[in-house]
Amino acid sequence: MALNWTMLSPERSPMPLPHELIIRTIDPPGADLTLFIPSSIGSASRSSLAPSSSSNPGVTTNEKRLTAPGGLWLTDTRLIFVSATPPKDGVLESLSVPLASIVSTKFEQPFFGANYLVIDIKPTPSGGLTDGTRAEIRLKDKGLFEFVSSLEKTRERAIYMRRQSCDEEEGLPSYGSPSGPSLSTTPVPTNSETPSDAPPAYDA
Repeated sequence: MALNWTMLSPERSPMPLPHELIIRTIDPPGADLTLFIPSSIGSASRSSLAPSSSSNPGVTTNEKRLTAPGGLWLTDTRLIFVSATPPKDGVLESLSVPLASIVSTKFEQPFFGANYLVIDIKPTPSGGLTDGTRAEIRLKDKGLFEFVSSLEKTRERAIYMRRQSCDEEEGLPSYGSPSGPSLSTTPVPTNSETPSDAPPAYDA
């Protein structure tokens, strides 16, 4: 999962990776994304963070919150969000999430307000996010349930294909020194041993 790493076309649509297939698209600004990024107090200013409870006693953490309207692209390998317009502060312009990095999803149906999807994500190293990052996705005009169904099916397939690839790599034979019958060797006599077929000794 990486923040603002998506390569965009002049029309602000994500550039696909080689052999990447687009499954579903929500045109901007049909989606709202809210990103919650846990962070230590020392790594960010207090003014830009909202307090959040910590799971570790004695450790104080805060949670940074970023929100933007934009579009969604579901491919066979990634879930991508791109903001509808370039943000002035450049904080949240795009979000790229490999499907295998989605830890869990939860479809929320509150009594008041629109339904939304919660995604817990494993961040990519040096991707600008931290462990415990989660995202909330809301759609304006299209049904969210259909999008969630497509996401779950595509995610399951991506995880299955990744496991298959790992199993194939682990099943490859290991190459070492060839095994075969050991070569027999004839012992070499030492100086203390006299061969049985040695010529007779001569008297001086």
